[in-house]
Amino acid sequence: MNRYFFALGLGPAFALGACGGSEPVTTVDNIVATDTIIPENSIDANAATGTLNEASGAAVMTGQTFADTAGASDAYEVAAGKLAAQKASTQALKDFGGMMVTAHTGSTAKLKAAGAKATPAIVPNAKLSAEQEANLATLRDTTGADFDTAYKAQQVVAHEKTLAAVQDYAKNGTVPQLKAFAAEIAPVVQQHLDKIRGL
Repeated sequence: MNRYFFALGLGPAFALGACGGSEPVTTVDNIVATDTIIPENSIDANAATGTLNEASGAAVMTGQTFADTAGASDAYEVAAGKLAAQKASTQALKDFGGMMVTAHTGSTAKLKAAGAKATPAIVPNAKLSAEQEANLATLRDTTGADFDTAYKAQQVVAHEKTLAAVQDYAKNGTVPQLKAFAAEIAPVVQQHLDKIRGL
């Protein structure tokens, strides 16, 4: 079996995520994932402004960073879902991929609406991280059972990271409209995670 490397930082609905330079910490059937949720640059920016989660002492994402992370996660999920709908070898994974396209397209619309209501308005930048691009490349380059294995593993990691990110922002975020979005989307992400774990 080929060895696939991928990292999602949502990874911060979605991977909501992006990150860089984490050590591999999780291995699933020769697939390695990193476990970073908050991009390093967002930690530096928040540390500079003193925005910290008082309970954990960790830096809290800015509204823009959260919106960008969520937007990139949605973009990754839509692209990966389209590939799964075409290439997966089981109908269940094809259906899951189609569900991801629909759900994350809707999530993007809600995210944009929430950002537009913020003061000042926040426009998500859905630029994929290098890790998300690498994950999509892996999916494009594989077929059959190898595709199924890579897609399922990526989806579990992506949704775990996204769930952690949206739950954290719903609790500790500083932009009320984005906090409400995160709180609304968290149960949906949990449903997606439960579904892919069962496939």
